[in-house]
Amino acid sequence: MRIVAALGGNALLQRGEHPDAEVQLHHVHQAARSLAELVEAGHEVVITHGNGPQIGLLAVESETDPALTAPYPLDVLGAQTQGMIGTLLARELMNRLPGREVAALVTHTEVDPGDPAFTHPTKFIGQRLGERQARTLERERGWTTAPDGADRRRVVPSPEPRAVLEVPLVRRLLAGGAVVICGGGGGVPVIRDRDTGLLRGTEAVVDKDRTAALLAEQLDADALLILTDVTHVFTRYGTAHPGPLVTATPERLRALDLPEGSMRPKTEAAAAFAERTGGLAAIGPLDNALGTVLGTTGTAVRAAPDGGEKGQGPCRRDVRPATVPPGARPSDTTSERQDS
Repeated sequence: MRIVAALGGNALLQRGEHPDAEVQLHHVHQAARSLAELVEAGHEVVITHGNGPQIGLLAVESETDPALTAPYPLDVLGAQTQGMIGTLLARELMNRLPGREVAALVTHTEVDPGDPAFTHPTKFIGQRLGERQARTLERERGWTTAPDGADRRRVVPSPEPRAVLEVPLVRRLLAGGAVVICGGGGGVPVIRDRDTGLLRGTEAVVDKDRTAALLAEQLDADALLILTDVTHVFTRYGTAHPGPLVTATPERLRALDLPEGSMRPKTEAAAAFAERTGGLAAIGPLDNALGTVLGTTGTAVRAAPDGGEKGQGPCRRDVRPATVPPGARPSDTTSERQDS
């Protein structure tokens, strides 16, 4: 199968952890093991990743750097996170897949300059802030913040992705047998001038799950995996008795009351891909990507009401039998967290 696997930014730097390089290296090491299992099972793999904690850190550093007359724009900071996380993933995958080519690309995502998201920021970036600290930053730096649990975090515009511009290049790399890392942080957001056709960056962060769904569709992928630090999507989230969903239709996912800043974009992306392509979308744990494909963990999303094979169109390439390989783990349904 051709699989697009999207890694959550908080799965690489979890809440409450120090944003040190060594911490992220540890998480990337674990993620690479899981992703390498997909490649070793014979699948074509395209990897994308979140960047909320990382771009937030860079934004703070840029805002407070006395050597700068103005902070770097978010599109440039997003490109920096693609390079940083991309190189960490590429090195780990090259170590785990000797002889296999791995390419980490800085890619661009076209957005609509008239998208209402530019006047209604919702995308969380950066670390949690206390109420007083958030209000000070709003006043001094012009930030917009929003509640995130008991604290607040900075929110920025998150327009809908319209196209991933480097898709033809990704196709050529896949045809040559490479593992491709691209679309990190949703891709560098760009808008196209209607008169000249020229591109320029814009002050936004595109949601990586929505970009992953679009990328998977543009690449004719058979499956979209959204990998994070929970084992399933949960019903009754936030209550004393959450219930793990093993399978779901897009309609079932959309009916759930899920956090807008974390799990909601994941379920919307999974639902959209399943509906538009008839392929498998699955939300599962970062440390068991292969198990998420095989259905031994995670929430599988299909447009077909009986939860069977693809509801629309044939599989685009050979699908290996869904046998459970050695090391695939049964689902662990104890987690209640729904971070991005």
